[in-house]
Amino acid sequence: MDEWSDPLYVLSQVEYMLAAPRPELLPRFSATAAAVLPHRAAAMETGDCSRLPIKVDGDPVIVGAVTSAELQRLAALGVPGEAVVAEETLGGKRRKLVVLTSAPVIGKGAMIALVPTEDAPADRALAIVAKLWDIVSVNAAQRATDPEPAVLESNIAAATARARAITDLGQTHGTTLASLLSVLRSRRLGDAAARQTATDLAAAALVELRSIADRDQELSAEPASSAFDTLVTQLDPLVRHNDVTVDLAGPGDDRPLPQDIAHTARTVTRGLVLTALERGSGRVRASWQLDGQALRITVRDDGPDVARAVPATGLTERITPLGGRWEVDAVPGWGATITAVLPLGVQEMPELRPLDRLNSRELEVLAGIARGKRNRQIAEELLLTEHTVKFHVRKILGKLEVTSRGEAAMLARELRLESAGA
Repeated sequence: MDEWSDPLYVLSQVEYMLAAPRPELLPRFSATAAAVLPHRAAAMETGDCSRLPIKVDGDPVIVGAVTSAELQRLAALGVPGEAVVAEETLGGKRRKLVVLTSAPVIGKGAMIALVPTEDAPADRALAIVAKLWDIVSVNAAQRATDPEPAVLESNIAAATARARAITDLGQTHGTTLASLLSVLRSRRLGDAAARQTATDLAAAALVELRSIADRDQELSAEPASSAFDTLVTQLDPLVRHNDVTVDLAGPGDDRPLPQDIAHTARTVTRGLVLTALERGSGRVRASWQLDGQALRITVRDDGPDVARAVPATGLTERITPLGGRWEVDAVPGWGATITAVLPLGVQEMPELRPLDRLNSRELEVLAGIARGKRNRQIAEELLLTEHTVKFHVRKILGKLEVTSRGEAAMLARELRLESAGA
């Protein structure tokens, strides 16, 4: 704990966390925070990752039973910038928890719940982990708003599959509970007290089920108008301190946009506006319009050099994985109009790679298996117990649909595990 008084040590820990690849973000934060606030497990819910909004790390007995409903209740307790200590349910059991939440300027923020090993964490330890979480959350939100082209296609596929599963689950349970309510409300049944109790329980279950579905929708999509408002905030410094007139026209529509579409739309709009300014335009107008099953991002300008009126380098790579296309209309002396058309759904959902089924810890264990290491060696390398490694191995074999360590190792080598995990 004393080393946290050393500025160089603190900066090195911050650098370690901020340099983490996305799959490593939670494990690295957990490892860093554990030096200040020892804990058994960590569970995170983020509003900026449509592919996997819930992430866990630590004791498999706890994290293996974490539910979105639990995290939703914990998120409501959080105070951005502070560490809240509470006695709440996580992993199906009531525990002492430390809840950290963030509300960065860009992004939807995130919440993490830690299961401390001490009953009364020190105030200084709580203050340090709260500040660390603020830093990590701001960095994660910034990275999420500008996703790499390579991950967009699989992100959309995973989010679409997840949304379908949630819908099916909701319909199934909704029908079951509605039928239960119908039976329990029947006047033909006796024991009014029992019937009333059962009715209340079933009604509460329906409410909770609907709230989970609503929360899942909130995490994987955002209203088009709100998404555009975020873009306005991002462009504000440019608009405010530039002599060029920049008009921004929102969609005026609250239909939900998949988060990857919203992130990409903002990236493309910013890129097109900057390109127009670089061409010497005196007036630029950027607008979004929901047209049927597509989002149309249009940037018009009066720049004289229409020969350079082409999408900026790198923007085509942004829209291609989403099935997007360009429409360009450039007339000498009149300026240019560039439109990016982004479909709101995936026409043919690409199949996820086998390794996409594994979480970050399972990828680390699989990497050890691929190098021929035994469970004890992997445990020593990852600072885990041998029992925990065995648990991960069983999960890995099941997720990869193989029957032996050798098959898992061969699959990992064929799919280039190291590059996939990065």
